[in-house]
Amino acid sequence: MLHTLTAGRGMMTAPHHLAARAGLRVLEDGGNAIEAMVAAAATIAVVYPHMNGLGGDAFWLVARPGRAPLSIEACGAAGRSVTPE
Repeated sequence: MLHTLTAGRGMMTAPHHLAARAGLRVLEDGGNAIEAMVAAAATIAVVYPHMNGLGGDAFWLVARPGRAPLSIEACGAAGRSVTPE
């Protein structure tokens, strides 16, 4: 019989164990998956700076219960003429 591991309180993966731990801590503290991803990405910027940098490109696919998935593509050059307005 196969035994499948499950994680009822959250699961996190990242290319560095400290980033995965940062994301898992967010989940353990009641945060959501997006908050955990931001924590992991911020940690990667420190422990693997050649893999990720603050202000770098981002590609997100967010699946919300009962709603269509949302995709966010944040890549390319920053706008020079962009203002807060």
